[in-house]
Amino acid sequence: MDRPWVKHIPEGNPTNVQIPEISLQELLLKSVETYSDKVAMTFFDQTYTYQQLEKMIYTVASSLYNLGIEKGDRIALMLPNCPQYPISYFATLLCGGIIVQINPMYKSNELLHVLNDSGAKVIICLDSLLPIVDEVKDQTDLLSIIPVSFENDSKFNELLIDKGYKLPEISIDPIDDIAVLQYTGGTTGRSKGVMLTHYNLVANTIQSYGTSQINIKTGEEKVLTISPLFHVYGMTSCMNFTFFIGGNLILVPRFEVEQTVEIIEKVKPSLFMGVPTMFIALLNYYHEEKQFDLSCLRTCSSGSAPLPVEIINQFNNVSGSNVAEGFGLSEASPVTHRNPVEGLQKPGSIGIPIPNTDSKIVDLATGEETLSNGEVGELVIKGPQVMKGYWRMEDETNQVLRNGWLYTGDLAKMDDDGFFYITGRKKELIIASGYNVYPVEIEDVIYQHPSVLEVAIIGVPDKYRGETVKAFVVLKSNATLTEDDLIQYCRDRLASFKVPRSVEFLQELPKTAVGKILKRKLKEQFS
Repeated sequence: MDRPWVKHIPEGNPTNVQIPEISLQELLLKSVETYSDKVAMTFFDQTYTYQQLEKMIYTVASSLYNLGIEKGDRIALMLPNCPQYPISYFATLLCGGIIVQINPMYKSNELLHVLNDSGAKVIICLDSLLPIVDEVKDQTDLLSIIPVSFENDSKFNELLIDKGYKLPEISIDPIDDIAVLQYTGGTTGRSKGVMLTHYNLVANTIQSYGTSQINIKTGEEKVLTISPLFHVYGMTSCMNFTFFIGGNLILVPRFEVEQTVEIIEKVKPSLFMGVPTMFIALLNYYHEEKQFDLSCLRTCSSGSAPLPVEIINQFNNVSGSNVAEGFGLSEASPVTHRNPVEGLQKPGSIGIPIPNTDSKIVDLATGEETLSNGEVGELVIKGPQVMKGYWRMEDETNQVLRNGWLYTGDLAKMDDDGFFYITGRKKELIIASGYNVYPVEIEDVIYQHPSVLEVAIIGVPDKYRGETVKAFVVLKSNATLTEDDLIQYCRDRLASFKVPRSVEFLQELPKTAVGKILKRKLKEQFS
């Protein structure tokens, strides 16, 4: 196939990379050997070397094994960015376990679905989340709940005590064995587990390095890590990437702009992998509060949602950096495209395919005809980072994995230089602040309200969040309900990023002849 993007790969960066057939923990242990005395993690005033990280991982792994964890068992992580996350992550892998990534903002019904679908035996969670875990535990297969505390002694701290437990060497087949279940949404809107193998994640880590190799100083980089590690972007582009290059993972539990500015001024990170809302907030703070020094940021990348061209240009101007926008999805571990770190960049484009990755645009009707440059169709991808499939969902898997290609559901086009542009989504997926929001989940909750007859959820443009959630509601006859009351109803039942920011009450919703709600009409009329 024609690959016009190859000529725009910066000199010194590879077209293809060598991907070893090793487990993800083996990749980390190679870095431990090379960078043993270098700082691996920083969490506020705490630092940990690679040697210290390795010891903590092995101690927790042996403790988990002593609890009865066996190869293939699922361990759920429900934590913000903190040292306990990478420790638990790699300890699980050393036991041969499978990591189940869970957003700490989930409400009980969302948590219950993921725990039951994955069959997780253990959950490691922040102590403040214990009430929500306790609420659902009796409806799950959970055998052990391990809280993490930043202030008090906790059960997790007991796992860090070396009791002399033996940890046998667990045989891993990198190509076939699952390392992570990364939950994302399906055609029905119900969250489903993306099966990412060890090979998928090793591949995407090394591929990501290949895109920026000429700018990376191995063993020296400080990587500002605000993007959550429970999100596939933070997991690969921050944690796994940083450890691979022997960098210092600067862990920040949540994005608060003033705190982030303080960290930038104090720690002087050199790399920043963020999402659009972070770049926007930092710019606003710079212009309205304090013109702080961003010159330490040599390389920045943006993912999870489109970054407006205006924001890219403004951030580059005030920082002297070069924000390279990219693209990925959970089903691809996640990175598939990125703008070159040097040479030709095209603001508004997602860039070119990363090493070892092919991409093309196909027709929407059959998905079999490759379209000409400039034509809009469905973006499809092939590469070693593409998932094994969806957990226990063969039909859904077969819909998106066809003849070795991953059908993304995104509408896109490619120009003559081989740069790709996202133009829309076949799915009704909303991306708010980098988080995937599936309308049917919100609609299901709102439909439970006794005053609601009909509801439709769409995403509307938002300068800060990229997109935000808007609800259109038809009330039952003689029923009364205010916008504030419905939003609060949702806030009590949904993660904050899924809660509608506005509600429009209508007499009726536009529908087709067979009664299907026409969300396209709502978008046209109210967006």
